[in-house]
Amino acid sequence: MRYPEELIEEVRLKNDIVDVIGSYVKLQRKGASYFGLCPFHSEKSPSFSVSPAKQMYYCFGCGAGGNVISFIMNYENFSFQEAVKYLADRAGVKLPEIEYSKEAKEKEAKREKLLEANREAAKYFYYQLRNKPGEEGMKYLKGRGLTDETIDKFGLGFSCMMSNDLVKYLESRGFSDEIIKDAALATFNEKYGMSDLFWNRVMYPIQDINHRVIGFGGRVMSDAKPKYLNSPESMIFDKSRNLYGLNFARTSRKNHFILCEGYMDVIAMHQAGFNEAVASLGTAFTSGQANILRRYTDSVYLAYDSDGAGVKAALRAIGILRDCGMIGKVINLKPYKDPDEFIKNLGAEAFQERIDNAENSFFFEIRQLEDGYNLKDPDDRTKFIKEIGMRLMNFPDEIERENYMAAVCDKYNIGYESLKKLVAANAMKTGAGMEVRPIERPKSGIHSKDPDENTKKVQRLLLTWLSDEPKIYRLIKKYISPEDFTDELYEKVAVKLFEDLEQGIMNPAKIVDMFEDDEEHAKVAAIFNTELVEVTEKTEREKALHDLVFNIKKNSCEAAASKPNQTMEDMMKDIENKKALEQLKKTPFKLDD
Repeated sequence: MRYPEELIEEVRLKNDIVDVIGSYVKLQRKGASYFGLCPFHSEKSPSFSVSPAKQMYYCFGCGAGGNVISFIMNYENFSFQEAVKYLADRAGVKLPEIEYSKEAKEKEAKREKLLEANREAAKYFYYQLRNKPGEEGMKYLKGRGLTDETIDKFGLGFSCMMSNDLVKYLESRGFSDEIIKDAALATFNEKYGMSDLFWNRVMYPIQDINHRVIGFGGRVMSDAKPKYLNSPESMIFDKSRNLYGLNFARTSRKNHFILCEGYMDVIAMHQAGFNEAVASLGTAFTSGQANILRRYTDSVYLAYDSDGAGVKAALRAIGILRDCGMIGKVINLKPYKDPDEFIKNLGAEAFQERIDNAENSFFFEIRQLEDGYNLKDPDDRTKFIKEIGMRLMNFPDEIERENYMAAVCDKYNIGYESLKKLVAANAMKTGAGMEVRPIERPKSGIHSKDPDENTKKVQRLLLTWLSDEPKIYRLIKKYISPEDFTDELYEKVAVKLFEDLEQGIMNPAKIVDMFEDDEEHAKVAAIFNTELVEVTEKTEREKALHDLVFNIKKNSCEAAASKPNQTMEDMMKDIENKKALEQLKKTPFKLDD
């Protein structure tokens, strides 16, 4: 069972898609739509489109798409019902208690079971650390300067030397091998059966913002590789949408976060009083993680290792933060390698001074760039200044860009007007500020090696055109019906769309709600966001529309005629279709001015 359609529509209408997605993704208006970097895949140029008119989003890069409910489902990893409830709470809409379908109940039950298995594993590791099997692990943690209070706060534990200790424990607690494996706590081998994923490691439970254990990181106590092992992704653990320590850091009451590289850095900083510290989860910092931080603040301080790899990671993170509309600053840890080492040697007060004097991320980038040039050599200095000119184009806001130009000129003794001309010339050459390619408008001419794809493409083109310009429906309805859409999904969409158009309604976002599966949401979004080539000449537009309708009708006739075991009724319908096609061929379309 699901919520009534009218209630789902009320929830959707009270959650404007631009407002909701804008709280997760930095959006910039381009024509009738908004564009930003897609939160569902890594990209440098914005291809993620949000249409306020259609109340839909679509990524031209990865194909993710849908309405505001689809977005919450995908971003928060919610079921359809969970997403509706989340948005209802956001808008103050009261929902009735509903009975979940069998499938939804099973999915939720499994999710809860996986969380329960992780919670039991965390308890088991916690116990082992504080008893004889975990002596070596406790010695390591104490040697790193951690107090009992800190070890308890982060729920640190230890996995034993035996390779199936945890499996046996969880089985004794009633967990099936399937749940243990799907919780990413063990692996299965045909020869040896179930084996613990972690053994002989200090264990760092990874918690979501609600303090639920969703995975683990483990630091080995021998020379075995890898030194650090992290849980693989599972039904409850998505690395790109979580950060270590965020469950504590989000309530720190600071106006910024400190982003570190490792678990121990976060733990050491919290122990020293810097409870705004977080870290990515054994992977490079992602735009998804940046967007999570952006929910709480627009300012992030980077406390990455001061070695070459740390500098490289910091430069990458700076770009991601900037693309997400956040302010990044870099904490200077020298002469020490990482925050843990710095605080041990110089203390919390000295670290606070480094925070207070953190370097602007743009000047950090320029300083790293400077190391590759001899500024006393005129040729090298010229190349350096030209490179700065290219970097300044990363600031789309004119006032911000001019402020940085003035600061750069003052720091490196560069003439302001000269630098301004250089930046303007670069913009002319590269088209800076025009990264987003506008959605193209109608023109026929579909070419693909796959004939089925050709058929689907022309159908998508017409449905997109109808959603953009509903008035063309009066021209095409005489010749095209939903049955002419040969793909089952397209036909379902066309049935509802044509019904709405007959009543003068255009609501593509509501059509998405006919489907609960997020893959179908993306396909429906693609149907309404097909790229159309822009044609301004009226006669060309009329011809393009006519060609499009003719191709769809022709494909429909051919599909109907090729059906096996045709009845007399089918054959009569084929004759009628051919007559209609001939009539359509002779009838030009006339668009309103």
